[in-house]
Amino acid sequence: MGDFNLALVIVAIVVCIIVFLFNIYLLVNYQHPDDKNQAYFPKFVVVFGLFVAAISILMLPADVANRQACRHAIYNGACNLTLPMKDLWIAVYIVDAVLVFFIIPFAMFYYEGDQDKSVAKRIKSALLWVITTAIVCGLVLGILYGLVGKVDFTVRHLSSTTTTFPSTWEFSRNQPCIGSVARECSAYLANASSEKTWTMRATFPEYVVALATIVGSVLFAIFGGVGIACLPLGLIFSFIRRPKAVITRSQYIKEATELGKKARELKKAADVLHQEERSGNKGRKWRKNVKAVEKELLQLEEDVKLLEEVYPQGEKAETSWALTVLGYLAKLVLGILGLIVSVAWVAHIIIYLLIDPPLSPFLNEVFIKLDDIWGLLGTVAFAFFCFYLLLAVIAGAMMLGLRLVFITIHPMKWGATLMNSFLFNVGLILLCSISVIQFCATAFGYYAQATAAQEIFGHTLQSLRGIKYLYKYNVFQIAFVVLAGLTFVYYAAFGWRRKKPSGRFQLSS
Repeated sequence: MGDFNLALVIVAIVVCIIVFLFNIYLLVNYQHPDDKNQAYFPKFVVVFGLFVAAISILMLPADVANRQACRHAIYNGACNLTLPMKDLWIAVYIVDAVLVFFIIPFAMFYYEGDQDKSVAKRIKSALLWVITTAIVCGLVLGILYGLVGKVDFTVRHLSSTTTTFPSTWEFSRNQPCIGSVARECSAYLANASSEKTWTMRATFPEYVVALATIVGSVLFAIFGGVGIACLPLGLIFSFIRRPKAVITRSQYIKEATELGKKARELKKAADVLHQEERSGNKGRKWRKNVKAVEKELLQLEEDVKLLEEVYPQGEKAETSWALTVLGYLAKLVLGILGLIVSVAWVAHIIIYLLIDPPLSPFLNEVFIKLDDIWGLLGTVAFAFFCFYLLLAVIAGAMMLGLRLVFITIHPMKWGATLMNSFLFNVGLILLCSISVIQFCATAFGYYAQATAAQEIFGHTLQSLRGIKYLYKYNVFQIAFVVLAGLTFVYYAAFGWRRKKPSGRFQLSS
């Protein structure tokens, strides 16, 4: 058994190294050319943040595997080489909270600071914002922890008399306990008045994780509910709206000329906004115009990409068009597979979480049966469903970010992603990853039972004073399913339509 546990530790180390290298690969290929050979601190934060997010998702399957390593152990000492999962969970999520609320905001304020200012002034300005945030967060956390930072467990007080040690053990459905009388057990004889509330103070790290989970759960219910539908349907309807054939050269020249005019208008508007920023005129109208420029710039980039698709150029134009067609076919296949996974997720939430008692363990049983086929097959499938949920959150954030004016748009594009966009998306992923893990630990409670994650997210979190009612009445799960249904209806009604041209750009005066 010890050898198996040691192998689990080695696998965990290897996975950490692979995840770290993959994050560097993403950074190198997604970064904007303007950020090459500079902005090293934001890049370090991005790589480290993605590492923490990925590891936090992978820790739940590792927690399950860690528990399975000890299921045949006769005594606790036989499992002394298992991973200290509870300590690892607390450490990862404290780091997660520090990154989301302090390090990433500092890196964003520093990166977005006026480039004409000295490095010292940019650091000072970023520190002022972060220190102010730290003071506010510290006061709020301290006050809440002092007032309501307690856990209320519902327990049942049991007592029984002693009896002679039996010479034989005979138990059955009618005789579940020691004694001559059927069902002579304290648990059966205890009345409702024996239930009491056992109150204890939660540890401060667990309370920080709990509050971060609540913030993430709000975002998760919104973005995850929308994303679980728009992720596969977006791919399918992208195939439906695909260009059917290439355009002529004259059509290309006409469209490119219009895009060039729009690009010059945006350049002129950006110069005006930059001058206003340097003069200190950064009021509500200025921020509104900045968001308008960002939105129009995204639309312009999208139009340019579509124009390049329908009129491939160069010696390999035919190959480029063939790859475009294959790309849309791949989107169709991935969309259909994703739709199956999304339907399975929503069905599982309804069957296992919203209906009391659950109709069936559903996906829990699937993972257990896969583990019976091969030891890690169920764990791999479990990890896939958790990662898919995180991808759904990201897809939902990107969809709503293009439609809600109060959310800053930070798209991720291959070879054209600025560091502030990277930092924003990493912060969003980190914040929602806590809730994804909590949601998975609850949704797959039967499969992930007796794990450290169950202890933190299942018992402590759902018993915290003032917070437990959100989980008792399944508020987040209901919001998730409702938004998923509304998004499905939206795509069924409007998803097949082509996007109309945005028209001529104009700033508000």
